[in-house]
Amino acid sequence: MDIIAKLAEELQIKKGQAEAAVKLIDEGNTIPFIARYRKEATGALSDEILRNLFDRLTYLRNLEDKKQTVLASIEEQGKLTEELKAQILAAETQVAVDDLYRPYRPKRRTRAIIAKEKGLEPLANIIMLQMLKTPLAEAAAQYINEEKEVLTAEDAIAGAKDIIAEMISDDADYRTKIRELTMKKGHLLSTAKDKEAESVYEMYYEYDEALTKVAGHRTLAINRGENEKILTVKIEAPVEDIIVYLEKKIIVHDNTECATAIKEAIVDAYDRLIAPSIEREIRNDLTEKAEDGAIKVFGKNLEQLLMQPPIAGQVVLGWDPAFRTGCKLAVVDPTGKVLDTTVIYPTAPQNKVEEAKVVLKKLISKYKITLISLGNGTASRESEQVIVSLLKEIPVQVQYIIVNEAGASVYSASKLATEEFPNFDVGQRSATSMARRLQDPLAELVKIDPKSIGVGQYQHDMNQKKLSEALGGVVEDCVNKVGVDLNTASASLLEYISGISKVIAKNIVAYREENGAFKSRAELLKVAKLGPKAYEQCAGFMRITAGKNPLDGTGVHPESYDATKELLAKLGYTLDDVANRTVAGISKKVNDYKKLATELGIGELTLQDIVKELEKPARDPREDMPKPILRSDVLEMKDLTPGMVLKGTVRNVIDFGAFVDIGVHQDGLVHISQICDRYIKHPLEAVSVGDIVEVKVMSVDLKKQRIQLTMRNI
Repeated sequence: MDIIAKLAEELQIKKGQAEAAVKLIDEGNTIPFIARYRKEATGALSDEILRNLFDRLTYLRNLEDKKQTVLASIEEQGKLTEELKAQILAAETQVAVDDLYRPYRPKRRTRAIIAKEKGLEPLANIIMLQMLKTPLAEAAAQYINEEKEVLTAEDAIAGAKDIIAEMISDDADYRTKIRELTMKKGHLLSTAKDKEAESVYEMYYEYDEALTKVAGHRTLAINRGENEKILTVKIEAPVEDIIVYLEKKIIVHDNTECATAIKEAIVDAYDRLIAPSIEREIRNDLTEKAEDGAIKVFGKNLEQLLMQPPIAGQVVLGWDPAFRTGCKLAVVDPTGKVLDTTVIYPTAPQNKVEEAKVVLKKLISKYKITLISLGNGTASRESEQVIVSLLKEIPVQVQYIIVNEAGASVYSASKLATEEFPNFDVGQRSATSMARRLQDPLAELVKIDPKSIGVGQYQHDMNQKKLSEALGGVVEDCVNKVGVDLNTASASLLEYISGISKVIAKNIVAYREENGAFKSRAELLKVAKLGPKAYEQCAGFMRITAGKNPLDGTGVHPESYDATKELLAKLGYTLDDVANRTVAGISKKVNDYKKLATELGIGELTLQDIVKELEKPARDPREDMPKPILRSDVLEMKDLTPGMVLKGTVRNVIDFGAFVDIGVHQDGLVHISQICDRYIKHPLEAVSVGDIVEVKVMSVDLKKQRIQLTMRNI
């Protein structure tokens, strides 16, 4: 297989682009580095296309390795024909290779093998030829052999049928067609083991849907119900069609004696040998597709969450709400430094509201707090009421926001949090995280396992390795898009930078602590274990503000510094202009990018990126994202009435809709059919996590704590 041509065809890119990307990957370059600094080579392929290319490249190379292993095994058995070799080499999936290898794969002792050991293979061949002139029982009698436990003609025929059944089962073409027929006409069925039992799977107690229509989220829900021993699941195949197909293919002569035996062997082959494995394969395939879809949604949601704009320049009070153990508070300055921590008890059972307000007023006055970041967990609603009541009593303007605290408890109890705050308890760490994830969501959320951030569905039911790799890629892309301040970034943030491992990230922090702030990017080469290749990969994403070289504070890669200086000189600027941010109109001075790029000895795309960077040095791409809604009043679920129009923040997007935070503690669901007036296949076509949207209340169920919303006809 020409892997490069295949990648180009699948990803709808040019062959040269695929070839360049593969070469760069093989040379050890990371996806963010290739996407940002090797645009000339790849024709500006995005990080998303490059990740898809990397995944498919890995699959196709593994497929080619598997083909070679299979060919070697069949060759060793002396059974490799040119035709079979061509079929294996042309196979495009691992399933197709498995089907072709099936007859030659070493097997445990099957019924067919035992029948062959009894000398019944010639009889099976006679039956398959369908040319018998005598009764089958008469032909079979010749194979009676007491020593081999073939006592009657019926025994001989039964053994021959076992051999025929396995021959049918091992035929790759038959399996391919049966798989196609089952997928095209089959149904996925699920029933309850106990129909009276209450569970979240009630809609699947008597479920029947065509395999072609099963949505990914339903596949994952059914799988979970089956794993929890609540549902029984099976695939209903078009058995009649399959049997008719096999009979047409196999029974080619009008010979009643042989036809009867073959028909019985066909039914046995399908029921015993083919159906169970095809069902397993189809269910695995449905699950894999559902997982891939869910991982994609999870990745998109995670990207939106990580790329939420930071709220800079404010002293924030982080509030981790609780009942019995009290609400933990942490005051954090605009740089993320913890100024104070304490515990208040305004919620049940203590209900010390007035005492709590006294503490809060002192903190607000002392530290000039302008924003309260409240976690949305247990006791959040009660805490919110205390905050709103307090804000009415104080003379200064303070706003609050409810943040999603998913993953905060995981982080608070982690080794990383213990190292960061050795003298804090888990509550203090959690309150600090509440404040910091508002000030800089990306820098704080990278400390948490992406699976625990709470923007997916069925994440615990998936292939964990695949999920972790995909989400790790999303975090890596986000961190590299934004870049990091080399002199303030934590090891958790640094390890996501292109070319930086966990060990090197810790070494960078250790070097910083020992030698003070980095004065230049080049100084990175003094860090232990950070060699020239790692430096090439990471340097462009590291920022140094007020360093020796103003270009170190931009996204311009050191390899382009000479060209950049030449560019500045040509257009009448100096490095001081870059430092003073007075290069704003530089793009207007470039009339011909192609000509100028040739003069500078760099690519046109690289020149465009350099100009963009000089115009807005270290511009944060998160500036374009919707700003979070800051609140100063409270709304309760019982206050909601159908028809009420509110502004809200999209908290999670799943296959069948989006959950929107409208400030009443319980997120409301906008079903996919209520997101917009046009038809959409998936909610992500219209909304993303973090979007600020206008919604109308359709219905409120206080008992079930459910809110139905619409975004249509507002």
